[in-house]
Amino acid sequence: MVRYNPQESEPRWRKAWADADIFRAGPIDASDPRPKYYILEMFPYPSGRIHMGHVRNYSLGDVIARFKRARGFNVLHPMGWDAFGLPAENAAMERGVSPRDWTYQNIDAMRDELKRLGLSIDWSREFATCDPEYYGQQQAWFIDLWKRGLVYRREGMVNWDPVDMTVLANEQVIDGRGWRSGAVVEKRKLNQWFLRITDYADDLLEGLKTLDRWPDKVRLMQENWIGKSSGLKMTWAFSGAAPAGFEGGIEVYTTRPDTLFGASFVAVSADHPLAAALAAADPRVDAFVHECRRGGTSEAEIESAEKLGWDTGLTVTHPFDPNWKVPVWIANFVLMDYGTGAIFGCPAHDQRDLDFVRKYGLPVKPVVLPPGADPVAFEVGKEAYVGPGRIYNSGFLDGLEIEAAKQAAIARIEAQGHGQGATVYRLRDWGIARQRGWGCPVPIVHCPACGPVAVPKDQLPVRLPDDLDFSRPGNALARHPTWKHTVCPTCGTAAERETDTLDTFVDSSWYFARFTAPDAAEPIDRAAADYWMPVDQYIGGIEHAVLHLLYARFVTRALADEGMLKAKEPFTGLFTQGMLTHETYRRQNGDWVEPSEIEITAEGATRRAILIDSGEPVVIGDTEKMSKSKKNTVTPSVIFDDYGVDAARLFVMSDSPPDRDVQWTTGGIEGAWRFVNRVWNEFDSQPPGVAPADTAADPKAHELVRATHRLTAAVTEAIDGFRFNSGIARLYEFLNTLKTLPAEGASPAVLAARQEALSTLARLIAPFTPHLAESCWERLGETGLAVAAPWPSFDPALVARDEVVLPVQINGKRRAEIRAPAGSPEAEVEKIALADEAVRSHLEGVTVRKVIVVKDRIVNIVVG
Repeated sequence: MVRYNPQESEPRWRKAWADADIFRAGPIDASDPRPKYYILEMFPYPSGRIHMGHVRNYSLGDVIARFKRARGFNVLHPMGWDAFGLPAENAAMERGVSPRDWTYQNIDAMRDELKRLGLSIDWSREFATCDPEYYGQQQAWFIDLWKRGLVYRREGMVNWDPVDMTVLANEQVIDGRGWRSGAVVEKRKLNQWFLRITDYADDLLEGLKTLDRWPDKVRLMQENWIGKSSGLKMTWAFSGAAPAGFEGGIEVYTTRPDTLFGASFVAVSADHPLAAALAAADPRVDAFVHECRRGGTSEAEIESAEKLGWDTGLTVTHPFDPNWKVPVWIANFVLMDYGTGAIFGCPAHDQRDLDFVRKYGLPVKPVVLPPGADPVAFEVGKEAYVGPGRIYNSGFLDGLEIEAAKQAAIARIEAQGHGQGATVYRLRDWGIARQRGWGCPVPIVHCPACGPVAVPKDQLPVRLPDDLDFSRPGNALARHPTWKHTVCPTCGTAAERETDTLDTFVDSSWYFARFTAPDAAEPIDRAAADYWMPVDQYIGGIEHAVLHLLYARFVTRALADEGMLKAKEPFTGLFTQGMLTHETYRRQNGDWVEPSEIEITAEGATRRAILIDSGEPVVIGDTEKMSKSKKNTVTPSVIFDDYGVDAARLFVMSDSPPDRDVQWTTGGIEGAWRFVNRVWNEFDSQPPGVAPADTAADPKAHELVRATHRLTAAVTEAIDGFRFNSGIARLYEFLNTLKTLPAEGASPAVLAARQEALSTLARLIAPFTPHLAESCWERLGETGLAVAAPWPSFDPALVARDEVVLPVQINGKRRAEIRAPAGSPEAEVEKIALADEAVRSHLEGVTVRKVIVVKDRIVNIVVG
């Protein structure tokens, strides 16, 4: 057996691809008959080194890119860097380096590693979001949206990290603490820049219906994030003297006006103006409000947190009964940025409200009667009833179904002049300002006379200064002694630049459009964008299902409305890959240990781990997502050195479907390495100069030709359907077929069939193991590069099977196998099954109740 040498072959083929410039996307040419195909993976943050997650993500995209190129598409497969953000500032503080230098050094290192992966990237289009040429064009379209009113500035409540001294998104607050600093996050009011994403709420919802090549779970997550709901906005009047400024009462939004007769309390958010007014007058209320602000800020955290409330002592009058007084509370689970920041609670039919009233001893009154329930005996215990039913205990609403009761309640409130039906969204306008120095400067000048003024486009980009001081937390731009001082573009008087920078989600909200013409003098070259956009296949992690993808969809629409794009949806297809996982290991003191530091032994079913250096026992923990914090990562370069790039690529795609997690094992990578060598040996054993022969006349040769066509059909279908592991499994099976027909001693017809089979195999493995494919192609004596060879075709007549083997189950247990002509009618298959001797032996003394035939798959016999 001849061992394949990846260390020699892989660099050679990468050089050949680069010399041929084989992966450069073709020009936009109306005479080019090839259809376009735009494949893109979410671009990486330049942390300094790639990890196995990168290997999997970019290998998945590379399979599609190579597959489509071989099938005759003009492929665009670019790469860039999501390069702004807080990690670079933290590195600058910790190491005393420039974030710019740190970032570009990391880009250089990661580019080299990604190129080693053999990715079919058009590197001529590479850019980083921290390139002035990129963020200058971002500033240009920002100004366009500002002039159109889609960008605005207002005071808003934000999550403030007092250590990193910056605003954090809700998703960056974990258990009430900053995701990087660990500091307790504070709520602050700051003047912030916002994008009016809410203007597009309905359009974003409607657009989800067209994205039939997106995962259902991602579309559902976006739908829930936008959170369109229909309900009632109504005012509850105070029953006594109203607090100053609130004489008009409390406006409440509800989606369940049918349950108004079950009201137990009215609650306002800790950030509600009423709470602020009461806190200003009472230190105890102020302390409670601050306690609420220290809790989680995401909706999920608020829902799961302990329900806390403060009885204000105020009451409001129930809209349907002037004698019914309802208490007013401040509650930590009411969101100020949803609806009106105030709710009424009906605990019998809302679990959150029920948890609250059980804690504080408020009444529970059921008003929705489940079907078939006794109205006298029905009670609500620990769980609220949220199912269907009829309204009762509710005056004029009694006997109505829920939806009818909602409409009747809304009509009564509107007739009273106390409110009106309303549609509300959970989606809030996008706060895009960050108090960071390493980010895209907001191209606005603040003039004492003119107010905020956009920087003229001929003065863009507004560049970051080279001498920012990152020695301490906070906004280095705001501290810079000269950068912010300028003159007003309108009146020429002294003014100051905006020192906030843009959220990095802005940088990633349009990069895919810039890739279509990265050197264009305007943000987007319309002709190039109209040719390439939308992205045909986008690949990335499920963790970006909402924010990045939603923001990209919004910005694409906004830029399309500016006339920069034709496409309104950025990504026609979306694939969310699974994670790579690995066992975790800990020392006795709890410290995490890297896999490379341990040795594992097995005694029967028991596995033990020790530290290689000291022999200290190590605790083998759960298998979890690879992460630097838990040290359960595998260094790609080590795997590449030991097994080659192609073996690593093969393993991360062969172990499970690409949308599922893959557990890294030493056995798995060794299995992939064995496959590489088995493939190479089949090609190495084939003699050169095999002459054509009549394969149809030789049964063995003919069957190999048919197996080759079946393999082509199976792998083609598998790649098209993102079932890469299934396609690789078929390749494994095909090697077994080739093994039964070795070249040594073979007939001329079998040798010719092997030649065709190996030529096909080289092209079929090329998307998965591209370097190996080139070596095999060369060894076979084929001309040119395998990557430039067309994808093999298959004859449907040769793919079709003449006969199928069908398992026969009797009462669910497999009892026999039968053979039948492929595509046989059910009655014919049933006749064959019942006549089979093995089947008949199991039917003696029983009655056949039913025979179920699944065409070309299985026969189920039910007996009694």
